Amino acid sequence: MNREDFPILSNNLVYLDNGATTLKPKVVIDKITEYYSSYSANAHRGDYDISLKVDNEYEKTRDLVKKFINASSRKEIIFTSGTTESINMIAFGFFKDYLEENEEIIITKSEHASNVIPWFKIAKDNKLIIKYIDLDDNYEVTIDNLKKIITPKTRVISLAGITNVLGDLRPLKDIIKTAHENNILVVVDGAQYVPHTKVDVRALDIDFLAFSAHKMCGPTGVGILYGKENLLEKLAPHNYGGGMNESFDNLNEVYLKPLPTRLEAGTPNIAGVIGFGATIEYLNSIGLSNIRKYEHELGKYLFDNLSKIRHITIVNKKPSSIIAFNIDGIFSQDVAVYLNKYGICVRAGNHCAKILKDEVGVKNTVRVSLYFYNTKEEIDKIIDLLKDKNKILNEML
Repeated sequence: MNREDFPILSNNLVYLDNGATTLKPKVVIDKITEYYSSYSANAHRGDYDISLKVDNEYEKTRDLVKKFINASSRKEIIFTSGTTESINMIAFGFFKDYLEENEEIIITKSEHASNVIPWFKIAKDNKLIIKYIDLDDNYEVTIDNLKKIITPKTRVISLAGITNVLGDLRPLKDIIKTAHENNILVVVDGAQYVPHTKVDVRALDIDFLAFSAHKMCGPTGVGILYGKENLLEKLAPHNYGGGMNESFDNLNEVYLKPLPTRLEAGTPNIAGVIGFGATIEYLNSIGLSNIRKYEHELGKYLFDNLSKIRHITIVNKKPSSIIAFNIDGIFSQDVAVYLNKYGICVRAGNHCAKILKDEVGVKNTVRVSLYFYNTKEEIDKIIDLLKDKNKILNEML
């Protein structure tokens, strides 16, 4: 699907590491080049034509993001460097002061490090309690298992919409409904979620959402922090300086600008934000529903074919656009190096989900993560290379 839009694919690369980052279409590359070539000024600083052009393009992206996730206001869209920074801003800018000693944070053991370590840090500093939702036999979150651990002291639930190793889609609408019935706020790690399915923050009633441009065909170094406006008003900036203040005459007279500018100090990744606007327009032209449908078809094809190879153990219990597996007796990184000889890019290791091993019993895996520009022919190629274990062993010598 739309492979001709990606210049890098012209060199016969088989790229199956989309969970780490995605490839960039020419329209995004061209938009970034246009900024640097034609109007490379700072944002919200100048009173001349090219600076005003920057402002218009930069804020156009904010409006595109607002519409893309159906936020209520453009004030609810904060530009960051990525999902990691967004979650850190949420954890340290809002919840560090919001949570009191012995109150509870709920996560799972299948979360990415970016949605674990910030909570560990504030839990240690503020004497809070971390609790984990038990995963079911399919390594999925269920409402029943969530309800079992909620107590009157539970104040926040932070979960990935789609996980980065198992690829399971969480029942967010039910999770959020249950949370709000118990006066609990919900943070959604959308790094793998927003690029692969249509997200409506108002319909889901999400309190906070974090995601990255580079995992959805956009530039690296650009992320989004979404929050309900009333919550963002209480979120303390983590950076202070240029752009986010109205005035500072002395120690006692420092006045900050309103949202969203208050949370965006300093010179941002202007080219990246403008490029992200082109990314959203590009994805809209394809349609998230079409992407989701095609990825489901590809994921099932990959899962079914891997399942036929006796020396392969798949961690996932169900088909997904993200499949983690191992070859019996061969270290995962050796498999990745072997596939690289044939121009195939996969990920090997723990995939920044280092406590997932407690649930699945495996520390390191090979991960294939698909996106809409992948094909069944590429899957056939990797299947053909993996089905002969002796070939892999011989090439490792």
